[in-house]
Amino acid sequence: MIKTILFVVQFIASIALILSVLLHPAKTMGMGGLGSPSEIFGSQKGAEDGLNRITAIVAAIWGIAAILLSVPSIMNQ
Repeated sequence: MIKTILFVVQFIASIALILSVLLHPAKTMGMGGLGSPSEIFGSQKGAEDGLNRITAIVAAIWGIAAILLSVPSIMNQ
């Protein structure tokens, strides 16, 4: 049961991490220009700060799930 929950958490975190990285503003025109996150956060600086925070949190969740999935006692359940 725990293994299944961790797999689901890691899957959702993987998708969220991909999306948050793609939404970061790019130095040149690319995928970063599609989402216009500045409308969500109020300004370009606020958008970058918000996306950096979201990306860091999601990356931490993904990393914790990966570490927990590598623990043998959890994988044997």
